[in-house]
Amino acid sequence: MLNIGVFGAGHLGKIHLKLLEKSNYFNLIGFYDSNRKNAKEIEKKLNYKLFKSPEDLIKKCNVIDIVTPTEFHHEIAIMAIKNKCHLFIEKPISKTTEEAEDIIKYANLNNVLGQVGHVERFNPALIAAKSYIYNPMFIESHRLSEFNPRGTDVPVVLDLMIHDIDIILSVVKSPVKSVNASGVKVISSSPDIANARIEFMNGCVANLTASRISLKNMRKTRFFQRDAYISVDFLSKSTEVVKIQDLSNKLNTMGIILENAEGKKRKVYFEKPNVSESNAILDELESFAKSINANEKPIVDLNDGYLALKIAQKIIDCYQK
Repeated sequence: MLNIGVFGAGHLGKIHLKLLEKSNYFNLIGFYDSNRKNAKEIEKKLNYKLFKSPEDLIKKCNVIDIVTPTEFHHEIAIMAIKNKCHLFIEKPISKTTEEAEDIIKYANLNNVLGQVGHVERFNPALIAAKSYIYNPMFIESHRLSEFNPRGTDVPVVLDLMIHDIDIILSVVKSPVKSVNASGVKVISSSPDIANARIEFMNGCVANLTASRISLKNMRKTRFFQRDAYISVDFLSKSTEVVKIQDLSNKLNTMGIILENAEGKKRKVYFEKPNVSESNAILDELESFAKSINANEKPIVDLNDGYLALKIAQKIIDCYQK
């Protein structure tokens, strides 16, 4: 088992602590949180070992799980890398792309593996849809959340939209050609609603919307490609696939017959892939453990986190001009 320590015991940090304690891949050594009052309460109530300093915790571990506010990611990551600890870092990887480049450089120099917590990559609905998505040419994403003051200390693009940026970059196998975006401040000092359009060199276009002041929650992405449409609902963990085939194709006998203006008839049929029950946060943590044990590239490595942050920053730059 891998000895792991957690930095940050806020809302998400406590979830990580609970899951790591139950995992068969990790031995939870303890945690560190700079908010000593909160940390001591957690130690007392939940019986996790609290370390007095970051250095003391890192010395006991070979994996560090960073679940602190983003501004502290770089400092803790470099400290851990210097002690040859592998890194799991919650998204976004760091506050700036320069910090992300620094983390990647030192990780490579020290032969340290790193994974970024883009948890939606492990959402069972996306996993069920992956085999159907092969060459999307238009992608539409909506990630809408009800207002929660806890998330307003970071831009909505880094808090919410970055999930969908990472997903889109993982399925579109083409360089980004251009980025355009707009944002609107409603309650916070930075935009609470943002919309972005990403164009790729292969012609694919992605339209992303994120809001943290909606009346209801929504996390849905739709992928359009030739002869198919795939809808992934990350919130309800469901996937729907609509396929179109020529009438001469005998692959599917059930469906709806549609006729276009030229008189050509095609068959539309629906599939609802089976979506397995799973805990995406536990899956991403244990996936990282398997990567370490096999010395293999993690599913969402540090470079993936860097690329998602790079596009997110371009989106923010668009509406800050």
